Amino acid sequence: MEIKIKEAPLKNKKAKPGDESKLGFGKIFTDHFFNVKYKEGRGWYDAVIEPYRKLALDPTAMCLHYGQEIFEGLKAYRGQDDAIYLFRPSENIKRMNASAERLCMPPMDENLFMEAMKALVILEKDWIPHGEGTSMYIRPTMIATEAALGVHPSLEYLFFIVVGPVGAYYPQGFSPTKMYVSEEYVRAVRGGIGNVKAAGNYAASLYASRIATNMGCTQVLWLDAAEKKYVEEVGTSNVFFLIGDELVTPPLSGSILPGVTRKSVIKLAQHLGIKVVERPVSIDEVIQTSLKGSLKEAFASGTAAIISPVGQVHFRGKEYLINGGKTGTLAEKLYNEILQIQYGMKEDPFEWRIKILDGKEKKKGKKQ
Repeated sequence: MEIKIKEAPLKNKKAKPGDESKLGFGKIFTDHFFNVKYKEGRGWYDAVIEPYRKLALDPTAMCLHYGQEIFEGLKAYRGQDDAIYLFRPSENIKRMNASAERLCMPPMDENLFMEAMKALVILEKDWIPHGEGTSMYIRPTMIATEAALGVHPSLEYLFFIVVGPVGAYYPQGFSPTKMYVSEEYVRAVRGGIGNVKAAGNYAASLYASRIATNMGCTQVLWLDAAEKKYVEEVGTSNVFFLIGDELVTPPLSGSILPGVTRKSVIKLAQHLGIKVVERPVSIDEVIQTSLKGSLKEAFASGTAAIISPVGQVHFRGKEYLINGGKTGTLAEKLYNEILQIQYGMKEDPFEWRIKILDGKEKKKGKKQ
């Protein structure tokens, strides 16, 4: 399918951020976005990159009533050579189509998805910041748009992609975080939609997250819904524990999101000679190993922050330090290794990095 490009007039384009240290996360968006429509019996049609605008939805659009909304999150990186890179975008495309299947939504053609991302990022390349740890965040989204009431899968959908420059996800940057263990509220149940990137999962997390924030914690350490015994995720990220000489992470049991960064951490750790074990980890084990000192490190993994060290856990009114509340050696190693691959700063032995624009070509284009 051809992607039409309607470029915004120069007079309508936004001023780009001047101070990259104040970018924050998810607050600034570029001049254009991609969108394509779907109708049952017709398929996907009208693929276009056009000036950024508000969406027009009928008040009975089914996404507003029955929650057929899914999304993804990935980034574009400006390398030291001024080239532009994507990191494992095919994994995000596959995961979004898995989310679509679970919510009875149409799959997006993988080639169209990839080409739309590349075309949009290249068009908005001058928005990609230069500072260390900065990038362009990419948010593909699909919503049900059929105007109808009554619980059934929508017959019409809108898929769109917005992009924008971002800095660090957490204000404290790459520093140890404090986690609140919630026993009253749960994120997802097996058999539900916890293993897909659906909007409803995040709505369900907000109340407990607010409790955590009010207690001075960074995020929630979620437990399983059945027994409220086993650790599942940290906030919106996967979680790892270095117990003894093993890097342990909860298995993908149906209520945990299969993170792209999680998958990358496992592969990279194994490549570095570290034994990785996917098994259930109880909160009691976390507490006991932290007290004994055999829990050497804990960290979260996700697209937004890559690796986020966990330095403290708040559980049943008590606080437990992990690694003395300091960033662990392994967490720092994995963070730097993945970051350097993403920015083209070192060899990529796994072929995760995709160059979508060469730096020399970009500079040549500026002179024309």
